Amino acid sequence: MVNLELYRVFYMVAKCGSLTRAAEELYISQPAVSQSIKQLENQLGVSLFNRTHRGMELSAQGGKVIFHKIEQALQLFGEAETMISQMNTSATGTIRIGASDTIFEYVLADKIVEFHEKYPAVKIELLSDFSPQTLEELKNDICDVAFVNLPMKVDPDLKLYGNFKQLSDIFITGDKYPELLDRTVPISELKKYPLITLDKDTVATKTLKGFLASIGVELSSTIEIGSWELMKCLVARGMGIGVIPREYAQKRLNEGSLFEIKTAPALSVRSVGMVLPKNAPVSYALRMFLEMFNVKV
Repeated sequence: MVNLELYRVFYMVAKCGSLTRAAEELYISQPAVSQSIKQLENQLGVSLFNRTHRGMELSAQGGKVIFHKIEQALQLFGEAETMISQMNTSATGTIRIGASDTIFEYVLADKIVEFHEKYPAVKIELLSDFSPQTLEELKNDICDVAFVNLPMKVDPDLKLYGNFKQLSDIFITGDKYPELLDRTVPISELKKYPLITLDKDTVATKTLKGFLASIGVELSSTIEIGSWELMKCLVARGMGIGVIPREYAQKRLNEGSLFEIKTAPALSVRSVGMVLPKNAPVSYALRMFLEMFNVKV
């Protein structure tokens, strides 16, 4: 096994040409320097220095052969240490953020722009997927931080940091079903209408089904889709009613292309949370990004 400290001592003795001066530079005793050289020579099976009255000279068949390679290696180690130091004290490098397209659009976009303007030297990678897949990517070191729909299963390898965006799920319709507007509709009455939901494995749909089960109502999806944008388009065109966070549909609600169906009871409130791997190192750049959400790690 390579003992880096032995090579550091070798390099310093070669540069100084003296055991005494090398010991002073390394802040260790001269016997410790001499012992390190002997240990490295025994390990390599060659004599690295010629001991002369002028001091320590590199041997032609040992020290001179390896000196430049050792010098290059130590320089590379120094550069690596400098890079790590800079990552821990300045906003450089890359941060990888995992979230769904919708969370990027409605929760993170403004923060990401603000962070980029403040720290332009940091490269930002956006990794888009549904929340369950995003959590797996976080565990597999594909992203550094994840923003996901809650609730999430407890995972011993992950740590959840609070709620960052409240999501109020609502039923929506286009102008095809005016009888659902201007009154409070019992949720059980919605069985008569085609229902458009996200894919069954998403947090949104699982939360919906759990809430409906808690009140003893069963609504079956007529269409399952992969994005909120498609849901809004299909509902506006009269394909059925949908379930979506009000925050994600607010623009269309304001425009009048979609309408909120007020129900009894109202649907449950969800939220978006930030998740980090437990005990993973956090770069300075990532810490600065997390502080935008009032999270200190």
